[in-house]
Amino acid sequence: MENKRLLTLEAGRNFRELGGYQTLTGQTIKYHKVIRSASLGQLTDHDLQYLSDYGVRYDIDFRSADEQYKVPDRLPKKAEYIFDPVFGVDLTQSSKFDEQEKEAASAQKIEGMDEIPNNGYENMCNTYGELIQLESAKKAYRIFFDKLLANDQDQQALLFHCTAGKDRTGMGAVFFLTALGVDRQTIIQDYLLTNEVTQDFVEEQIAPFVDNKVIYDSAKALLTVNADYLKAADAEVKKEAGSWMNYLYTELKVTDQEIADLKKIYLE
Repeated sequence: MENKRLLTLEAGRNFRELGGYQTLTGQTIKYHKVIRSASLGQLTDHDLQYLSDYGVRYDIDFRSADEQYKVPDRLPKKAEYIFDPVFGVDLTQSSKFDEQEKEAASAQKIEGMDEIPNNGYENMCNTYGELIQLESAKKAYRIFFDKLLANDQDQQALLFHCTAGKDRTGMGAVFFLTALGVDRQTIIQDYLLTNEVTQDFVEEQIAPFVDNKVIYDSAKALLTVNADYLKAADAEVKKEAGSWMNYLYTELKVTDQEIADLKKIYLE
């Protein structure tokens, strides 16, 4: 699954194709229509050409204004940029590691290690509850669906991302795949695939903390995904709407007609 889904970029991390997944009705998501990813800030010119040739015409940025300012997206030609912040600030803490990555070669360690919270796991579980609860998140994911619906031409793709491409982006993928009728186990597998494709990066980032188990475990929790994080989101969805599909209807205001249109655009 990794080689099939992972885009071969020089400087992009966690860039993944969502095509090929099957729905419960036996249809398949088209390739070259939707990509999920981490930051576009470090992309090379080669990467930009690759994404342009791939058909990327929409770039949806789920990051906060501060993250966007510090590491602006590098855009493929012809791509429309949509600033669509899920949170007012980066509650996932991923931006700490993204900024530090650029200085790692000279610093030989993660900058600001004293700023990493020692309760990364709890931080992430709480963050996933807020991904479901917060009005800013609901507004952002509604805009996401508007752009998914606009991406209705052949030979064009939509890319959506945050800093690490795992939490805000992961939730976007959950909503999208749910709307198309992909089974829950497949949705969870796609979510957890982040850990497989970013393993080397994560190990490099947490290596400086190997002698401090609390910080090591906390940093690892912040840099990876966990089925428990999704369970925290599940609990909030159940409270607010009863089910994920009902949440799309009642909280994101996705209509039956829009679901039908999404299936026409993305399924074959």
